Amino acid sequence: MARLDNRVALLTGGAKGIGVHYAKKLAGEGARLMIADISDARDLAADIAREHGANSVASSVTDVSDETAVKKLVADTVERFGKIDILVNNAALFAPLKEQKVLDIDVALWDRVMAINVRGVFLMTKHVAPHMIAQKYGKIINISSGTVARGIPNFSHYVTSKGAVTAFTRSISRELGEHNICVNSLAPGFTLSDSVINENPGHLAHSQQPSIVRRAIKRDEYPEDLLGALVFLASADSDFITGQTIAVDGGATNT
Repeated sequence: MARLDNRVALLTGGAKGIGVHYAKKLAGEGARLMIADISDARDLAADIAREHGANSVASSVTDVSDETAVKKLVADTVERFGKIDILVNNAALFAPLKEQKVLDIDVALWDRVMAINVRGVFLMTKHVAPHMIAQKYGKIINISSGTVARGIPNFSHYVTSKGAVTAFTRSISRELGEHNICVNSLAPGFTLSDSVINENPGHLAHSQQPSIVRRAIKRDEYPEDLLGALVFLASADSDFITGQTIAVDGGATNT
């Protein structure tokens, strides 16, 4: 029996980068899956459907910073699959961001990072949580970042947003715990995803080797390194764990 059999998962930011790996792993562990992204995930959903069955997956083009769109996404997921057991708040603006000093960051860009990375997590949680409360069970996994612990320079918009996600996780875990809902953060290190490699070669060149130096395990991090922790937090194995941040970064961050 797969670890997520009979569960329904809603994954944001699932059309590209690490999200594709999250989507395939959740489906592979038996979850029925809604993939939401500002990009179209129909091809990915079709691939998963061919492997796991037509009723295993659906996709939605959704901007998580738009409350009307989020409400529709949640309603569509419940209509299609009957419930939501797992929410993975993965959607974030990161790969295209250039390294910039705080003095040079445009206010509109700052606001856009916060809208997607923070407001998106809030809106998804706000509208999914009532369904989890009604069934007295749920797993919310917020994707944070190892950058929060280190406070790296020239990415203050992104690091600040992920710090907010970590704080939100801690707060909401205490609100929702009485309903048997676990809320945790998964904090990747610098990961060689397709998005980072293809969209920001400058950041890749600047960050890849220093990331390896910081780690106890001296190698690059790949999306596959995150999947075990993701499934652990989504499964019954973590039913008494909440409000925590699991850093998956080869030992760069000691938590």
